[in-house]
Amino acid sequence: MAERSRQPNHNRGPGSWVARPDVDDGTVSAATGRGWEEWVALIDSGPGREASHTAIATWLRERHRIDGWWAQGVTVGYERIIGRRLPGQRADGTFTVSRSRTLPGDIAAARALLLDDAARAEFFPTLHTTLRSRPSAKQLRFAVVDDESGAEAGQIGISLDPAPSGVKLVVTHEKLGSPEAAERWKDFWGTWISGVELP
Repeated sequence: MAERSRQPNHNRGPGSWVARPDVDDGTVSAATGRGWEEWVALIDSGPGREASHTAIATWLRERHRIDGWWAQGVTVGYERIIGRRLPGQRADGTFTVSRSRTLPGDIAAARALLLDDAARAEFFPTLHTTLRSRPSAKQLRFAVVDDESGAEAGQIGISLDPAPSGVKLVVTHEKLGSPEAAERWKDFWGTWISGVELP
């Protein structure tokens, strides 16, 4: 009882949420058997708002038999609702942005371009990138330095997948230090991907 009184009912519904989860109520309810309001009430009265991300996810798996992927998803959604996690923010406090586009091209030729230092420098003309994944990895990952400022700027992952009209190119930029940096790079990648061409 003391646990419940320690955690008042701050969230009576979406009107009092700090931010909406990425997953809608119907989807989380179908997957886990509970909607967001119920999950907020349960976590508030269980591990509580001071519990770490790991503690909440573990509690969901062990106490409520939620599989690992959905335990993480419910935890992230809860953190969004109570204001602990901003849109795009990861558990380590950094931010991630992503952009995608389907365009004509050949996956093998595009991968070869990304693995060639000189060709990649032309592909990302204002960035200095260093390969951080295995060349055979499905998602190629690169450390990024902004050539304009000379500052380290997290890392990007590039995925190339077959699509009916060509290749689906996905750029995911991780390890960004602030919401402002995330917004800046979100705009950067939106502009970049709208003009890029694949071999």
